[in-house]
Amino acid sequence: MRSFIYLLIGVFFGITMFKSEAASWFRIYEMFKFDAFHMYGIIGTAVVLGVLIVWAIKRFRIKSVYGESIIFQPKEKSVPRYLIGGFIFGLGWALAGACPGPMFTLVGAGFLPILVVIAGSLLGTWFYGLLRDKLPH
Repeated sequence: MRSFIYLLIGVFFGITMFKSEAASWFRIYEMFKFDAFHMYGIIGTAVVLGVLIVWAIKRFRIKSVYGESIIFQPKEKSVPRYLIGGFIFGLGWALAGACPGPMFTLVGAGFLPILVVIAGSLLGTWFYGLLRDKLPH
């Protein structure tokens, strides 16, 4: 039953991504050229909602759907690591025309060439897994 609920949430997320044009290559291209505010508005809204939801979870001690306490682990603050990671992520996003969220939405919408990007991202994730212990974190 849980898998079905997760599937429904994923379908709703995909429809939202597609209808808001967040999965549109043209919208992403406009964003990277600084020609339109559309994607910045979507990303900014997501960041603000994320901050508010995390604040509410911490403030009101909201539990997970399984009744467990949600614990936020402090992260190491390292500016170069976030800059390098953000640069690599942004470069991949700009080259592929999609970030990981909309990639599967695009498959569902019938844009099958994105399967090459998904295969590349899976290969990159596998490669990172091989090198993870040898990389500075």
